[in-house]
Amino acid sequence: MEPERARSLLTAERALLRRSLAEVGTAQVEDRQAEQETGDVADPALSLEAQGIDDAVAAELRDRLAAIDRAVQRVQDGTFGRSVRSGALIPDDRLEADPAAELTVEEAEADQGSAR
Repeated sequence: MEPERARSLLTAERALLRRSLAEVGTAQVEDRQAEQETGDVADPALSLEAQGIDDAVAAELRDRLAAIDRAVQRVQDGTFGRSVRSGALIPDDRLEADPAAELTVEEAEADQGSAR
């Protein structure tokens, strides 16, 4: 994949992730404010569940943003499109689908198989 195409994909995804993270941050604040409200209809368990979901989503978004940042660094270093483990080429179609891909499909599948 050409470096400019990679930068374009990564920049677009980074912007989307940052917007999503801001939205989740707003939801986190709202959930925590709702927890502080008193009333006989408020179920504190629902508020805690919503907070847990928001926190998990925010963590996933931050992890993905970190992966995007690592991919941008690989573009700058000239190593984008190669496995961070083996140095093998990652096919362009995989990079189009996931521009932050760090492993070949085979390596990623092997990791999933060993995690079971």
